[in-house]
Amino acid sequence: MLFAVEHLGIVGVGVTGPQFFRADDGNVYIVKLQNNRLGNKVLVSEFLAASFGEIMNLCFPFSDIIEIDEQLLQKSPSLLALDVNPGRHFASQYLEHAEYVRKDNLNKAVNIAEMAGVMLFDHIFHNPDRITNKKNLLIRKEDAGYKIYAIDHSHLFRSGKWTLDSLTTLGRKIKIYYRYSYGLLLKDYLSPQDFLPYMEKVKELSNEHIETIISKIPEEWLPSEPERQALASYIRIRRDMVDAIWDNLCRFIPNSRGGHQWLFGKAIK
Repeated sequence: MLFAVEHLGIVGVGVTGPQFFRADDGNVYIVKLQNNRLGNKVLVSEFLAASFGEIMNLCFPFSDIIEIDEQLLQKSPSLLALDVNPGRHFASQYLEHAEYVRKDNLNKAVNIAEMAGVMLFDHIFHNPDRITNKKNLLIRKEDAGYKIYAIDHSHLFRSGKWTLDSLTTLGRKIKIYYRYSYGLLLKDYLSPQDFLPYMEKVKELSNEHIETIISKIPEEWLPSEPERQALASYIRIRRDMVDAIWDNLCRFIPNSRGGHQWLFGKAIK
């Protein structure tokens, strides 16, 4: 867990009103606070994304729970004005010198194949935000070349305010999110094989591992035991559906790259 040592100000973009903090490791983080306008379930979604990012080896920036104490709050009038409570919040490392992914810079990326994992994650957790918000895919020049990073996972389960009913409804539903960068990736870059390593990571998840992930969600973010159990059940269901999700994604990959893209109502095998 990280500990906040300095408040640096508001980020200025994002529906959750994130703030810049410096943590005890010396790095700057974008922090989503418990009292953000969408509520604590945003933090739960971000925590799940961080957990699966590690499991699936996804191109997410490093993130973790961050502790903000009363002493630091008293030094920041702007945080006091926001009625921020001391406790655990969610931090994602700030990536300097990054720009948004666009059609004209996507082809620069050296890790395009890794987007298959991000796309699979988004479809497991019903995250449509990646195709409606053009600001949560970043590209940054690094020593190995330009690298894509996926950020901001506040809208898993199609909403920052998911419920028991929405988890039940979405659990067995398959919908392919196919616009903007995702449409380009499926049409022009990715192959079915790119998804396989990430699918295997998901399939390897045991029920016990899933329960451990859920148990690590801070109690102050998700006090409801029925909601915790519903999350665990949802993840088990989606794990067991990963082949079907992949098959549906392949319908948008041209047959020239091993997919079976739909054309005039028929699938090309």
